[in-house]
Amino acid sequence: MSDSPVKTRREGPILEVTLDRPKANAIDLKTSRLMGEVFRDFRDDPDLRVAIITGAGDKFFCPGWDLKAASDGDAVDGDYGVGGFGGIQEMRGLNKPIIAAVNGIACGGGLELALSADMIIASDSATFALPEIRSGTVADAASVKLPKRIPYHIAMELLLTGRWFDTSEAKSWGLINEVVPAGQLMERAWALAELLASGPPLVYAAIKEIVRDAEDSKFQDAMNRITQRQLPSVDILYSSDDQLEGARAFAEKRDPVWKGK
Repeated sequence: MSDSPVKTRREGPILEVTLDRPKANAIDLKTSRLMGEVFRDFRDDPDLRVAIITGAGDKFFCPGWDLKAASDGDAVDGDYGVGGFGGIQEMRGLNKPIIAAVNGIACGGGLELALSADMIIASDSATFALPEIRSGTVADAASVKLPKRIPYHIAMELLLTGRWFDTSEAKSWGLINEVVPAGQLMERAWALAELLASGPPLVYAAIKEIVRDAEDSKFQDAMNRITQRQLPSVDILYSSDDQLEGARAFAEKRDPVWKGK
């Protein structure tokens, strides 16, 4: 629907998801539930391989939780939908690559949304912050994720002060992959999505599941689960035609044809 706060564009195996909720693309409970439905369908559609999440306009990616909606009755601990806040933070089995194309301000839950993606490309005008501290609340997902992504003391500074930082600083800490001119952001995001879409989907699924499973595991425990095929995506990969296709293509000195089977 044209008046939906969540717009989608599908081209072949790529899905572009745009948060379009003027004036700032803030997320209320209804929008979060819609995003969850979109990403659940993306997860479950075998013909879709990569998703891009971005914001409408050139000023805001997403400022996070809609405080106005909260003041009108949306509970901060309400039903965010199947994937948690923003549709991807807690989506189970989401084993396909997601690119965040950050086109402007990404703060609070908006930054947490970007952190839930696998890669982050940002416009050179983008800015970031976790200002929840100033509103007397906690950036819960960022408190879990950020100290694992960047140096602990930097993460704690950003969480405890809520200060703003730009793309140069974000890039220096490895928080984002790439900074591009604003006018080239979506072109670059689609180029990356097309590259990923040409790759082996079963391998991507295994990588994402291994990374999640191993996050709090000892190395040998994680390796044992992989080699014993205890992870569903790994078991599927090791029994797949794609696994054989990769070896055949290498031996025949040609590009592999991935079928996701």
